[in-house]
Amino acid sequence: MKGVYSAPGDYIYFKSQVPLHKIPIGTKQWRYYDFGPKAVPPLICLPGTAGTADVCYKQIMSLSMKGYRVISVDIPRVWNHHEWIQAFEKFLDAIDVHHIHIYGTSLGGFLAQLFAQHRPRRVRSLILSNTFLDTRSFSAAMPWAPIVSWTPSFLLKRYVLTGIRDGPHEPFIADSVDFVVSQVETLSREDLASRLTLTADAASVGPLLLTDSFITIMDTNDYSAIPQQLKDEVSERYPGARRAQLKTGGDFPFLSRPDEVNLHLQLHLRRVGVEARPDLVPGIPKGGSGGSSSEEKEKKDPEDPAKDEDPANDDRGSSDNPLAESQLPHAPESSQSHSLDDQLVSNAIVCHFSNVDMMVSLHLGFLKNQHTIPTETVMRLCAEIFALHLLSFYVGSLYISLNCNRRVGQVV
Repeated sequence: MKGVYSAPGDYIYFKSQVPLHKIPIGTKQWRYYDFGPKAVPPLICLPGTAGTADVCYKQIMSLSMKGYRVISVDIPRVWNHHEWIQAFEKFLDAIDVHHIHIYGTSLGGFLAQLFAQHRPRRVRSLILSNTFLDTRSFSAAMPWAPIVSWTPSFLLKRYVLTGIRDGPHEPFIADSVDFVVSQVETLSREDLASRLTLTADAASVGPLLLTDSFITIMDTNDYSAIPQQLKDEVSERYPGARRAQLKTGGDFPFLSRPDEVNLHLQLHLRRVGVEARPDLVPGIPKGGSGGSSSEEKEKKDPEDPAKDEDPANDDRGSSDNPLAESQLPHAPESSQSHSLDDQLVSNAIVCHFSNVDMMVSLHLGFLKNQHTIPTETVMRLCAEIFALHLLSFYVGSLYISLNCNRRVGQVV
């Protein structure tokens, strides 16, 4: 993949705006992104064996704009599950976070459950995606696990990549695979050996004090590296958990189906009581510092507070690179609805009745001042006017045809 793969544009923009943090805690080096209002309990993203903190960049961009705080971390270089629990707790203490919500995929989901089991006071809810309850099947598939720390890097990468389904993919899934493969290339031999050790080391998730209503299981229905039997065991363990099934998405739905994943994450956070704080999201220029962009927003509608509900987000008030709403891409659903409304209110409808031209114009300024007129009313009005236009055209054509027939009869 080296020399062929090029990073997507939104990822390049993400890297230019969101700072990457690297802090040593004890003997462990932590690499993570932390973005969003500090007052909001964070959603911590734990990737799988092949993932890094970067693979959840679409979740960071989307949820932070809505007023949520998202922390995406690399799994540090630990060699057993007890060491993972201690290291992760020290990391939370270092960044001054006490209560968390975890979104874990694959190995990350397994580690999230272990941490929730042994540190129940810190974990408020779980979102588990394509994950498992124990490591028996993986340890059976890795008889060479005792020497994994001595295995060359290229063999470890090859083993990790063989877990990703090969063959033709849908374009969005193929792009997600390419991105994750590029992230695997950045991992060192020690990082890969550590993660494979965590996957093969004998361990299982015990009973959780967390009630099932605070757990969401979000799996893909097409395929994943985690066998379906292991995913079914997770569903059976938490019968009262919420289900969020994705028809497609492969191993990395957070990249291939970001809109659906972000929606389910947002619904989960709302359900467990996490309130977004868009009022704490800086980035919208209020004075003259915004230049022409701020002036255009004031000209559109300076009195409409709904325009400022979803500004861009930053994780610190005095950041040098605040994410502005005018810079970050909007969600597809919002852009489509706004474009439809703009087309409806900007087009003038001209109707001809007999020989009289009647101009019916729907002015943009008029509709924007009349907030009580719904889009359905405008569309129904357009349909009625268009029907009247067709009726008048039909009557006129019929009249001309009858008149011509009468004149021809007189001549004959």
